[in-house]
Amino acid sequence: MFDALKKLVFGGKNTKVAAAGFSADAKQLAEAALMFHVIAADGVVTGSERKRLSQVLSAEFGLSERDTKELIEDARRADSEAIDLFAFTQTLKRELDRDARLALIRRLWEMVYADGEVHEFEDNIVWRVAELLDIDSRARMELKREVRLAHGED
Repeated sequence: MFDALKKLVFGGKNTKVAAAGFSADAKQLAEAALMFHVIAADGVVTGSERKRLSQVLSAEFGLSERDTKELIEDARRADSEAIDLFAFTQTLKRELDRDARLALIRRLWEMVYADGEVHEFEDNIVWRVAELLDIDSRARMELKREVRLAHGED
């Protein structure tokens, strides 16, 4: 996995990360690691959070159940080995246009609301990621409001 992180940080646009037969590109791994970081921020990864993470990644990347599980495990490892969020966000900033970065922030809010509780650490991570991706506070808060309303919260 250290090689995967090196490739994520230093690799090129189309860098691939191989894991047990599944090949996640750097963008997929970076997005998944950020999502995992959000759901783990409060110290507990609930079943509902893990299920929502799986659903979002599978839908976003068109992955099979097996590939989704492998991506989540790779993301968990990458998150645990990362010093900070910079390598992940720089990969995404390089790979994604503004609309795609906004969509990612929306998916991160989906992770925050996955267990029905908004923890201040989760909120702070989305704020930091948004800043690193050059997403302004107004857009970040509007996305939060949209996801909150979609989850039936006032």
